[in-house]
Order: sequence, then structure tokens, then C-alpha cells
Amino acid sequence: MSKPEKVALLVGAGDAIGAAVAKRFAEGGFTVCVARREADKSRELGEELKAAGHAFRAYSVDARKEGDVRHLFACVEKEVGPIEVCLFNAGSNVNKPLLETSERLFFKAWELACYAGFLVGREAASYLVPRGRGTILFTGATASLRGGKGFAAFSAAKFGLRAVAQAMARELGPKNIHVVHLIIDAGVDSPAIHERLKASGVDLATIKPDSLTRTSSIAEAYWFTHHQSRDGWTHELDLRPGAEVW
Repeated sequence: MSKPEKVALLVGAGDAIGAAVAKRFAEGGFTVCVARREADKSRELGEELKAAGHAFRAYSVDARKEGDVRHLFACVEKEVGPIEVCLFNAGSNVNKPLLETSERLFFKAWELACYAGFLVGREAASYLVPRGRGTILFTGATASLRGGKGFAAFSAAKFGLRAVAQAMARELGPKNIHVVHLIIDAGVDSPAIHERLKASGVDLATIKPDSLTRTSSIAEAYWFTHHQSRDGWTHELDLRPGAEVW
């Protein structure tokens, strides 16, 4: 009988952190399954990984819908193999003054970053717990720890996701399921951040080296925590450049 594939399912995996995690786990021998709103947006990543000889699958999912999440996990388990690692990386970094934060905006921020994280984490646990092994990863942010000016919606969502991850870790740890919450207390070195900085008048040439966190460094942190021995698990890890003021 052939050995089952090691499968990593990355939900909300975009072109920055998600793509970097996909590459790191693919290099480590995992079959990587990326799930985002539109699977076709992962075509370039898939072509890159396949060209390097790595196994890759892309799925479309709306992580805010319970039925979609359940269908995603069932498909991956049936079509690819048993999931060993699950990353939840969805969220919308909304910055709006309080009086401009509508009910709809607040709810959508919470629904995407917190509620969807609960749905994905719970579904992952439903497969991992019976097998008695596995890792569930959640991406946090500075907003997971403090509510900044203009970030009422985003902070509420990220605070909530942190609570979900903490509760899961305490419940699932004794069942040999490692739950990790990675707080990225930094600007991420990505095209989206570069555009945001340029829009705010920052000359990218003036940015000091290593003042933004590389997506490869974030991926390496997730790879590290997944491989920790059970007697020394990290639940929460904060990641930032040495130059970051905190």
C-alpha cells in the first residue's frame, strides 16, 4: 500500500502570505491545496509549483458559508488525501473612522476574519481529532492585540479570531492537535503594502532594509511551529522586524 500524501489545506491563501506558505510546505513534501474565493486566481502559483515538481490543487470557497467549508474539506479528503495541516489566512484589513464604520462594514469584517475562522477551524478539527494528529494555523495581526484608531471593525474581528484559536488550543491540545496563532505585528513586504505606502506618500526607496516582514519569513515561522515536538508546543508567536516600534 502506498504511503498517504501529506496534505496542507490553506484557506484564504492569497498572493502574499498564502502563496509563501504554499511554497514552503510544497518544498517540504506536502501536497498543497489552496482555497480562496476564486480558484483561478491561484493559477500562476499552481503553474510555478507544478513546474518545480510539486503537487498542487486549487479550490474555490466562500469561507463564510458553512456548506462551502464542509464541501471543501470533504473534497480535499476524498480527492487528495488526509489533511495534516490547515491554515486560515482570510481577513480584510479595514481602516475607517468610527463614524464612517457602517453596520454592514463591521459585520463583514467580523464575518470574514472571525466567523469564517471558526468554521474552518471547527471543520479541520472534525477530521484531525479522530486521527489524533494535525496542526491548525491561524494568521493574526497587530489588531489581534490592540484596537488602533480607525480599526474598530478589523480589531474586533481579529480579537475574536484570537479567542477562537485560544479556546481551540486548550480543548484540542490534549487530543494531540496543535493550534497555532501567529501574530504578524508588522507591515508585510508585499505588493499590496507597497501600493498602500505609495498611496500615502511614502517613497519606497527610503524604506530601510528589513523594516517590513518578508512573506518567506512568515511561512518559515509556520513551518517551524508545525514541526515542534509535543512537549514544547507554541500556541502564540509574535513576529516583527527588529526595527518595529512596539
